[in-house]
Amino acid sequence: MRSVQDALYNWLTIKVVAEGRPDDKAAQETYELFDGILRQDHGVSHIEVERREDDEMYYVSYEKDGVSKSTRFPLELIDCYLEQMQREPEKFKNY
Repeated sequence: MRSVQDALYNWLTIKVVAEGRPDDKAAQETYELFDGILRQDHGVSHIEVERREDDEMYYVSYEKDGVSKSTRFPLELIDCYLEQMQREPEKFKNY
């Protein structure tokens, strides 16, 4: 992943899946992988996520190189993968 923004997007997407499927070992391992990429490759720390349904966004705050930063992502972009897994569980077995 080239940018912090891309890494955060992927990290948040798999975080939502891992939290929605706590028994899915592959989801948990993938979350750990993306968390490591964010922290080690991009130097991101102190990550916090807030979900605001009133304006349909996830807000992510974090620190990089000692500077506090933030970004946001639409709920529909982040939640779509988990929603698909829930709609078609036969296609997404837990491993």
